[in-house]
Amino acid sequence: MEIARILLPIVVVGGASVFVVLRMKHKYNKGTLGQKKSKSAQNLLDSLIPLGMVIGCAIAVLLSTFLPFSLQSSFGFGAGIGLLFGYFAYEIYSKSEENHLPE
Repeated sequence: MEIARILLPIVVVGGASVFVVLRMKHKYNKGTLGQKKSKSAQNLLDSLIPLGMVIGCAIAVLLSTFLPFSLQSSFGFGAGIGLLFGYFAYEIYSKSEENHLPE
């Protein structure tokens, strides 16, 4: 059981990381990466994946104080799940209209 507790964060975060990297590589090779017209919208689009990781880590640290998980494993889970949510936010925002942010 202890081995499963050690390997589970590695498997989950590794799977999410490989998925995101391969999808971004595929989009780059096809030339379909998200592009926005304004510089501020493009900066936000480029920052969504790292922001997702930071927010995921922060939420994981907060949850580890209330739940019986170690800080190390919750930090790993938070970063991996944040990476995945950041990628999905990137996909959604790259397909949305640009009327959301003023220049």
